[in-house]
Amino acid sequence: MYCKKCGKMVEDDISFCPYCGTALKEADNEYKKGKSQLGAGLLALFLGCLGIHNFYLGYNGKAIAQLLLTILGGLIFGIGPIISGIWAFIEAILIFMGKIPDNTGCPLN
Repeated sequence: MYCKKCGKMVEDDISFCPYCGTALKEADNEYKKGKSQLGAGLLALFLGCLGIHNFYLGYNGKAIAQLLLTILGGLIFGIGPIISGIWAFIEAILIFMGKIPDNTGCPLN
């Protein structure tokens, strides 16, 4: 097999890459459950203006941007929540289509 980090060929029965030290069988030992596509999509539809779906998926920077756009844009310009709502609606459609993974790149279940 090949190391996922350094790309060098290593033996199949070892747990760590002798070249870079990366754990090779970590994915086999852990059961990783993905995040819910339905949950993320519903969060985007109903609380999307606040960026809650992006917090759920791990995109904290995008979530904070949506939250600030809604709060500060609503106070200063008045149009911020509308823009954030359209943004969240588009993301909800993309989530339901399976185009947006979580922040680690794992597809939603």
